[in-house]
Amino acid sequence: MTGRAKRKTKSNQESCSANGQVKKARAHEFETLPSSSLNPEHRNELTQLYGFQMPEDLFHFWDFCKELSPENPRDALKDPLGLQLVGPFDILAGDHRNAKNPHPNFHLHWRYFYDPPEFQTVLKGSEDTQHHMGYYRDTPDSLPSFVGENQAKKSCSITQMGDNIFAAVYLYLLRKKKERSSKTAKETALESLESKLRNKAEALGFSLEQKTKGMKERDKKVVTKTFHGAGIVVPVDKNDVGYRELPETDAVLKKICKAIVEARNDEERIKAFGPIQEMITFVQFANDECDYGMGYELGIDLFCYGSHYFHKVVKQLLPMAYNLLKRNLFGEILENHLTSRSHDNLDQLSAH
Repeated sequence: MTGRAKRKTKSNQESCSANGQVKKARAHEFETLPSSSLNPEHRNELTQLYGFQMPEDLFHFWDFCKELSPENPRDALKDPLGLQLVGPFDILAGDHRNAKNPHPNFHLHWRYFYDPPEFQTVLKGSEDTQHHMGYYRDTPDSLPSFVGENQAKKSCSITQMGDNIFAAVYLYLLRKKKERSSKTAKETALESLESKLRNKAEALGFSLEQKTKGMKERDKKVVTKTFHGAGIVVPVDKNDVGYRELPETDAVLKKICKAIVEARNDEERIKAFGPIQEMITFVQFANDECDYGMGYELGIDLFCYGSHYFHKVVKQLLPMAYNLLKRNLFGEILENHLTSRSHDNLDQLSAH
């Protein structure tokens, strides 16, 4: 590692707004969408429990699943796709009112091992891979930028699946169809669901594209992909203040992390931590000069690597970055997650 990290010049970066927040945007204008028939009280309850504004597609998808399976809308996709509606849908179903756990933490409700604070699970799939899909927000007070997909038993990678739940499920369905060659009863059920999904999304004005115009616009604002691949967005002003690159590539940083995790004893591990400590010093310089994205990137990367050896450093880096970026709710979610980070007991409404 040589020298101090430098700012990365990027002409397409967004300007820092007055309060340092990323502009709120979606591929389709929120105001032009027809409103769901959902009771306003239920909407307000979700906002109060999560602290996030929920996008309109969540409520429309709930209505859609109630049409498919009036008795149990959360299982409407279980037979054809192996998907179950969870997270905020559990609240819409009223499960939280009779929860076995008297003090559920809704930010940890179906929060999988590699889910960063920006990710909120809304659908779960295979237990074997811990496949799940959820909203990804760049700031706590913005609507989701896209719906992401992760398999927590495999890696931290987040795949973008359109900018609404209809698109995510539609794309997942098309993938399932390709995996099945024979014309079975299940294939017929998939085709029926595909038609209903497409018709409903088109009627409501939701895009079924994997990469919408709005998502491509976001890509221009992404300062770095990070280990999870979905990228992070921070305000960068016309003088390129806001982000500077880490002094090491992702590949080198992963080697450093590997050396720490695989160290044979504490002495080796302390020595292996040297480059990380040096990077933390660079982050402190960067924070002093308003390049808050550097500590954000390093914190996310170490979180994504997944080892408990990095939890202390992550707690040092990320809450500070979120605070400086005025994304404090993400910092709270992270600290709660790290106290009980696990591949198990993800349902906060069941007894713990």
